[in-house]
Amino acid sequence: MIIVVTGANGQLGKRLVNQLKQKHTVVGLGKEELNVTNKDEIDYQLAAIKPELIIHAAAYTAVDLCEVNRVLAFDVNSLGAGYVAQAAQSIGARMIYISSDYVFDGYKGVPYVEEDIPRPLSIYGLSKKLGEQLTMMSGNFMVVRTSWLYGHGGKNFVTTMLRLARAQQPISVVHDQFGSPTYINDLVDAIEYMLAAPCGVYHVTNSGSCSWYEFAEHIWREAGYNPEMITPISTSEYGAKAVRPAYSVLATSKLVQTGLSELRQWDQALTDFVRKEQSL
Repeated sequence: MIIVVTGANGQLGKRLVNQLKQKHTVVGLGKEELNVTNKDEIDYQLAAIKPELIIHAAAYTAVDLCEVNRVLAFDVNSLGAGYVAQAAQSIGARMIYISSDYVFDGYKGVPYVEEDIPRPLSIYGLSKKLGEQLTMMSGNFMVVRTSWLYGHGGKNFVTTMLRLARAQQPISVVHDQFGSPTYINDLVDAIEYMLAAPCGVYHVTNSGSCSWYEFAEHIWREAGYNPEMITPISTSEYGAKAVRPAYSVLATSKLVQTGLSELRQWDQALTDFVRKEQSL
């Protein structure tokens, strides 16, 4: 199978390319190779490559900066997805769009299922919701919603916490936002399994949930540091520009219906990640 991965220089994109190329012909397109806001460029490149599958991992993920750079957020996360979806449809390719738990408002209080109506609170969440809608217009699609991603070789919450732990800097972390931390390696394993799954929306995260504060505590402990220097604070005390959902846990029962077991617990995945990081 010929597969194109957009956003190929990001943490998720790199992992997708490196893993999928073991069994498929994979063309990774980073932002240097493909401007996802340029429809003509997308049409030309994808028509030349003629992939059977496009995994659209390119995204503007700076949640707070999306509140400031709104045009960029919608150009990349919404219109860009729409352009790729149109190009996919024109060449008969399937498209997988990577989306986010932030399409939900967090008021439900129990895990969100795929049929729940997205009601984003932030520009980032709204831009991803519109990206989903434009992707669905392509016909042959999958939307994969995931949450709290972290992986090797880049900046994310876990690598930031590890850096702060090594520096022994006192930090404050929000205790009243809950979600499911998801290890990119596990997400890619699931995506690889699901390449031929029926069209639709799927939630794919590691199992279980925690607050950002609990997540930070586990990271410090796994790395061998005492988390007593971490102070729990409220969302209002933290004062971020973008409004985040208080509870954005995603139910993954539809994933299990494809024949794949639930992904391992988030804390087990974290243990694996930290051990690999420390061995690098």
